[in-house]
Amino acid sequence: MSAQTLSGDQIRELYRRRAPRYDITSHVYGLLGYRLDAYRARGIELLALNSGDTIVEIGCGTGANFRALEHAIGPTGAIIGVDLTAEMLEQARERVRRERWSNVTLVQSDAATYSFPEHVNAILSTYALTLVPSYDDVVHRGAEALVPGGRFVVVDIKAPRSWPEPVLRTIVPLFRPFGVTLDLRARHPWESLAKHLNLVVMEERYLGTTYIAAGEKPAAAPTDKGAARP
Repeated sequence: MSAQTLSGDQIRELYRRRAPRYDITSHVYGLLGYRLDAYRARGIELLALNSGDTIVEIGCGTGANFRALEHAIGPTGAIIGVDLTAEMLEQARERVRRERWSNVTLVQSDAATYSFPEHVNAILSTYALTLVPSYDDVVHRGAEALVPGGRFVVVDIKAPRSWPEPVLRTIVPLFRPFGVTLDLRARHPWESLAKHLNLVVMEERYLGTTYIAAGEKPAAAPTDKGAARP
């Protein structure tokens, strides 16, 4: 098995083909006890969303997280879903139409070149950011776009620290249908959260193969109105 990371075009083609069945096939690992929905729900919980908030989801795919996000932000909030693949976004668009949500905007863009709007309350990425080679830049630009106290949450896979190389080479092909290759183990988006934000949560799940991390933008320092001017 080649360990070479898939190119952007290969990722786009892979998810173009998987789009119609993604919601079903992404749950196949549940047969092995992998709690995909629970991990996503924990990530959304860590966003600490309030009614009326604006959230950007990087790699929103078919919009699988939208219902939970809608519940948290309400009709006065806004969801901006960003994805690389038109076919995945069409599935998300159909979900939005079906649910009659009027506060969702869908954007086809590579995360590496996406321009975050200013003053967003939260940013979420589930099972997507590790596939972006320039993930550190994405986190940096996202951190700059957040309001003070805003959070950037990533739910994704990782290589367990204690697993030897032969075991990793045996396990990784199981995740190949979703673009996972062995050399992705060198990518650590949670370290970027700690670099550009305050890392407030780092949790591991499923024998260390999955992590849920939350970075928070520091609150603005209060202005001392009573201080003497120079």
